[in-house]
Amino acid sequence: LQVPGRLFSGPGRLSDCGGYQGNICRPLLQLNTTTHIRSICTSSLCSSQKSSLDPVTPSDPFQLVSTEMSTLYDDIKKELTTYGSVLRYMSHYYFDGQGKAFRPMVVLLMSRACNFHNGAAENSLALSSQRRISMIAEMIHTASLVHDDVIDEADTRRGKACVSNLHGQRKAILTGDYILTISSMALAAIGNKDVVILLSQVIEDLVRGEFMQLGTKEDEDERFAHYLKKTFKKTASLLAYSCRAVAVLSGSSKDVQEVAYQYGKNLGIAFQLVDDMLDFMSTEELMGKPTAADLKLGLATAPVLFAAEKYPELNAMIMRRFSEPGDVELAREAVTKTDSLQQSRILAEQYCREAVRQIQQLAPSPEREALVTLTQKVLNRKK
Repeated sequence: LQVPGRLFSGPGRLSDCGGYQGNICRPLLQLNTTTHIRSICTSSLCSSQKSSLDPVTPSDPFQLVSTEMSTLYDDIKKELTTYGSVLRYMSHYYFDGQGKAFRPMVVLLMSRACNFHNGAAENSLALSSQRRISMIAEMIHTASLVHDDVIDEADTRRGKACVSNLHGQRKAILTGDYILTISSMALAAIGNKDVVILLSQVIEDLVRGEFMQLGTKEDEDERFAHYLKKTFKKTASLLAYSCRAVAVLSGSSKDVQEVAYQYGKNLGIAFQLVDDMLDFMSTEELMGKPTAADLKLGLATAPVLFAAEKYPELNAMIMRRFSEPGDVELAREAVTKTDSLQQSRILAEQYCREAVRQIQQLAPSPEREALVTLTQKVLNRKK
């Protein structure tokens, strides 16, 4: 697999991969057009800065923002007020406290880290507008899950039946639309034009990312770049722009806004890389959804793309989206016979190192250390 040179825009340029300065492949900058992904992940790049992921004095991320998080889902459900009992039930369905609440936690920690960096009192809570961004981020994420389950014809989510299975796909689509609409109204109510623009970009990226997922690149050398760009749009964009939004609301400088954005972007890509690994490694009971789901949906994620380097016959399966009998089983076997899961983890570690490098530019605080700790939690998660 080769990384196409056009993916790597220079500093200060807006790349196709989203974001302001740099691009989604920031840890892999300055590579030429013939650089292979495998050589990246076995080179000194992936062992450099090792100390940045070494254990630090732990700060419990959730505990630090427990006050702001304690009523998060109840407050979201208050936003989703409606006189229709079915729509109310469906829109509240995933706000039951059973999710990871990962995104609002990151957003709240970033809010407090930026506030402290800008001179706020050490124990100050997130601003009310920043907390609303954490709610909006969770609402956008949940709306995307509702729509994804319709597109993927999924049966379960978070260990229970998908909302589309309970009341049908048409009502599920409308429910996702409704959650997005209410999140947009909440965003407008904050009254900050720059923040509205940032979070609007997330919704555009989600749609574009889903379209990218429905296709693949015929050119094997472009396939990994396509995968990373799609990963940014479908997963990392929400974290990246939400983190930037709360930095804007804290009155941070452009440099600090960029730090927040880069942290969210790199952590988000690492999160999805680990998620794609778990699809091969975890169990349905742990994940709360079927495993090997990506292959069954015809999706080639990082482990498969790495495995295709050793087993070129996978390329034909990737192009036909694993649609022929035996394709899914052969692809799974190829992944287990190679070090593709290890290579995927090394790539995730590299993105986490970049996230740590970025956040360590802020003033030391418990929240900053919690954001560092989160990179390890992302790498070590089992579900």
